Amino acid sequence: MSENITVSSTALTKARLWLFVGLALLLVAIANWHLVYVAITSQPACVAHVRQGEGTAQAGRFSAAQSSCSPR
Repeated sequence: MSENITVSSTALTKARLWLFVGLALLLVAIANWHLVYVAITSQPACVAHVRQGEGTAQAGRFSAAQSSCSPR
């Protein structure tokens, strides 16, 4: 004796919805992980600025509070 087992359309819709929600959360988690990874591993290039103690800032030039670039 074989029985026909049918999945109701409501159960199938709920399964698809939860699959979509799970995939969306996975996508958000991967994107956030990538942003954290890039922030940790990247070292932005130093920009030209007036070094601390080298006079006053001129028009368009600013002094860094404390430079993370290597000293001269």
